[in-house]
Amino acid sequence: MADIRAFRGFRYDLGRVGALTNVVAPPYDVIDAALQKTLYDLSEYNAIRLELTRDEPGDDESANKYTRAGNTLREWIVDAAVRQDTARGLYVYEQEYAVEGQTFVRRGFMARVRLEPFGQGKIYPHEQTMSGPKEDRLKLYRATGFNLSPVFGLYPDGDGDVFALVEPLIRTAPPIVAKDHLGVTNRLWVVTDPATITKVIGAMGPKPVYIADGHHRYETGVKYLDERRAAGEVPDDEAAPNFCLMQLVGMSDPGLLILPTHRLVSGLAGTVSGPALEAALEGHFDIVDRGTSAQAAWEHIQMDGAQTTLGFGTVSDGRWIVAKLRDPAVMAELAPEQSADWRGLGVSVLHKLVLDRLLRDKVGGTPVCKYVHLLSEVTDAVGKGECQVACLVPPATMAHVERIAGNGEKMPPKSTYFYPKLLTGMVFNSLKKD
Repeated sequence: MADIRAFRGFRYDLGRVGALTNVVAPPYDVIDAALQKTLYDLSEYNAIRLELTRDEPGDDESANKYTRAGNTLREWIVDAAVRQDTARGLYVYEQEYAVEGQTFVRRGFMARVRLEPFGQGKIYPHEQTMSGPKEDRLKLYRATGFNLSPVFGLYPDGDGDVFALVEPLIRTAPPIVAKDHLGVTNRLWVVTDPATITKVIGAMGPKPVYIADGHHRYETGVKYLDERRAAGEVPDDEAAPNFCLMQLVGMSDPGLLILPTHRLVSGLAGTVSGPALEAALEGHFDIVDRGTSAQAAWEHIQMDGAQTTLGFGTVSDGRWIVAKLRDPAVMAELAPEQSADWRGLGVSVLHKLVLDRLLRDKVGGTPVCKYVHLLSEVTDAVGKGECQVACLVPPATMAHVERIAGNGEKMPPKSTYFYPKLLTGMVFNSLKKD
């Protein structure tokens, strides 16, 4: 079950470092070189200097970006640019953001959550992970001794009863506010009332937690705990390395949005026209011609509402079609080891049937995907000829995450995109002390 704790977080002293907007950063996995430089230039205290430190000439095993991050954080703490809070608290974290003209507000709270290996408790992953990012984060954990950015966890909360416990305490208190590079407004409150904290811990106790984002960081936390135990540095079950920093959001929160992850496909043999694509799909799909409009194709998919309804645009002739899977039995043949929920995902149908089978067999080549989330990104890429075929995929739902992860399965890569990302620098969690 979800075993959570209030904790004494480390936070920027804004009197020393200036506006919070200038010192926060996105998580490492969405930062490119240009954004890294922008954040470096924004402030000498920007969290990019911890989260994704620059490589420097002459780096070696003893002096490198990880050791620099550790040294930087220790200097900030010594200089009181970063201070530990005096009282244990839960950190209420709200994000207000806009997607395609509509505004959303997502609310949750950060706490320490007890680590447990996947499959041995009630914390469930929902996507596959890769070894490279885990090794990178482990080196950073070793060098800093901190969780710099939170894991994003979801919990079932149909009545909103957990967040309702903390909401009265933030209504009249002014938040600390940061606006990120995408225009997302991030607000933070600290709840230190012992009675409220006890109620929240009790309410979370029976609930499972599903990892929405940050699988690599969570698994790294488990590995780091094993290392510290082996080194004799975990004296008891309440020691700091037993826990990770996690943002917890109710699955019924009205601001919780999963964006679709569309595919821009290249690597196919020759020029792929609309008629050629239809010929490849027609044996398994019912096809509707949507002319030259990606918008019409996407609106068709949204109105249909089925996971197995996909959109395809061929760049060579600007044609768009919508294709609905006729018989799901083919997916049982292609993925017999997976559940019906997994086989029914749009991304599963796209990859297992369309890309790995039909296009390879009937068009030829080796499909390679680039991933985008907004329809405008799709149309821009098509207009610039950056792919051969654009694939519109309906987003997975909270119900898919809960059922598939709860079944012990992991969804295909790039099945979900929880927007916006949680910022690094709102609060840091020590893995050394309470």
